[in-house]
Amino acid sequence: MTTATKYIAHQADAQGYIDYSEHENQLWQQLYQRQVTNMPGRACPAYLQGLDALAMSVDRIPQLPEIDKVLLDATGWKTAAVPALISFGRFFELLANKEFPVATFIRTKEEFDYLQEPDIFHEIFGHCPLLTNPSFAHFSHMYGQLGLAATKEQRVFLTRLYWFTIEFGLVQAKDEPLQIYGGGILSSPGETMYALSDKPERRPFDLLDVLRTPYRIDIMQPIYYVIENIDYLDEIARMDIMSMVAQAQQLGLFAPKFEPKTKAG
Repeated sequence: MTTATKYIAHQADAQGYIDYSEHENQLWQQLYQRQVTNMPGRACPAYLQGLDALAMSVDRIPQLPEIDKVLLDATGWKTAAVPALISFGRFFELLANKEFPVATFIRTKEEFDYLQEPDIFHEIFGHCPLLTNPSFAHFSHMYGQLGLAATKEQRVFLTRLYWFTIEFGLVQAKDEPLQIYGGGILSSPGETMYALSDKPERRPFDLLDVLRTPYRIDIMQPIYYVIENIDYLDEIARMDIMSMVAQAQQLGLFAPKFEPKTKAG
């Protein structure tokens, strides 16, 4: 999370506002208009309700104080402007304080379809709508508290829980279509279509399995875990997660379903 990045975050003024350029606002408009058309029928209802509640601007990058007003009223959360990449410790600390980290830069046109580090479109469009949902907000808060108290070794396993829920989680109620709640999918046009296609493997959520499943950040996910409804996040929050982390550490990881990443040069 602290590796090098080519992006530079903007600094906000005393009121928390950022003066984005016309070009940056145009990039937001293009990203928003392209992805919002993919949401009906694919994003879960809780996300769509949150998207409506935020009523974010289509033609300019939203200002964080605008987002904060809605989140604070809904669940007591707010955003926190951060550099492009932050440490795990800082990440967990923010979540534990009900502050969602938002990197204040937007991707370049060359990386429209996929970006390894999260930008403001990923954070605001992908995640913030669901932070208006009490179950999602509570799970995120609990996760931050766990991570803040965890050891470095435990955090490695906890990261997989976040990855397969908050970032790349799917939801499917009985007799209902498969839908998306993970922000990493919701902010990616390519992965939105891919995740609901017949290409990846999908498994019912099992905490121990999730903690033992390796992933790569630079590819479409070969495996997604599916919960029954967004309220199931409350049930996960009540589980003895750290006990499961200890079991996962003893058992080790599953064999990866992807090729190892090759090093350049």
